[in-house]
Amino acid sequence: MKPLSRKVVLFFVTGAGAGYVPRFPGTMGTLVAVPFSVLLNSIAADHFILGALIVIAAIVCAIGLSTKGAGILKQKDPQVIVIDEIVGFWVTNFVAPLRWSVLLVAFLLFRFFDIAKIFPINRLEQLPGGAGIVLDDVMAGVYAFIILQLLLRLHWL
Repeated sequence: MKPLSRKVVLFFVTGAGAGYVPRFPGTMGTLVAVPFSVLLNSIAADHFILGALIVIAAIVCAIGLSTKGAGILKQKDPQVIVIDEIVGFWVTNFVAPLRWSVLLVAFLLFRFFDIAKIFPINRLEQLPGGAGIVLDDVMAGVYAFIILQLLLRLHWL
């Protein structure tokens, strides 16, 4: 792979460098996801199918880029790769209303499930390449999405 291509891949998989923050790369990656999630939700509010397709395409791209990034870094699941946190948070916050309380709870729920690795998240992590890097975070996002939507429907948020 050419040096420029390597730099482009690493730029995207590290969330524009957020993954290089010591001790908290996943949290920083999730923070990078927040403004993009808000933009995504504004698109989904008017064009739900387009918003859903963007999320699906982002997940597929994240898997491919993570596979390449892990190969460049010569590690199975490098901590500096945070594109998985980005798409995982997009899943969590998808179609949620734009309120600080909702964003905060979505953020906390996603980080909890991403760190706790509750079944089957821990199994997805064992998949090869970018699939193992990304799909566990997508599943954490699904769990957090379900709870967030439940809290919203119960008017607790």
